[in-house]
Amino acid sequence: MHFCTRDFNYKMITLRKDDAMKTTMKFAVVVILIAMSVSTSFASKNPSLMKRNYELIEANLLNGITTENEGLKTSSAYYLGELKSRKAVLPLMKILHDGKSDSERISAALALIKIGESRGVFAVKQASKFDSSEKVRNTCRLFYADYMKSKQSME
Repeated sequence: MHFCTRDFNYKMITLRKDDAMKTTMKFAVVVILIAMSVSTSFASKNPSLMKRNYELIEANLLNGITTENEGLKTSSAYYLGELKSRKAVLPLMKILHDGKSDSERISAALALIKIGESRGVFAVKQASKFDSSEKVRNTCRLFYADYMKSKQSME
């Protein structure tokens, strides 16, 4: 009976640490998003400040996609796509190819399509054919088809 109580207490401590880590990462994402919105409103009045803030935001998001935290990685990938960060193309292609979860790979694919750089778009096209997950293949197929449709409508 004594052993079971100790084991239970250990599991509870481990769960609390996991919850604390998740809360910390959620807080970090919120801080990044607030910084992005505040900095863009102030920077719009000063182009050099806007460029500096863009570079800082981009650097933080590039750092975010290298973490082991899936939520931070996927949200950072999303915002790199929104920024159309060309610096993110190769790291996002690596996530698309080697990502541990479907959501990581799908977020990377979406970001690559939003960026629109030819290597990234080609990687999404290849993932639509060869990814091990049917969900990722189908989603990449939709992303790629939508990209091609919008590209044709622009011509």
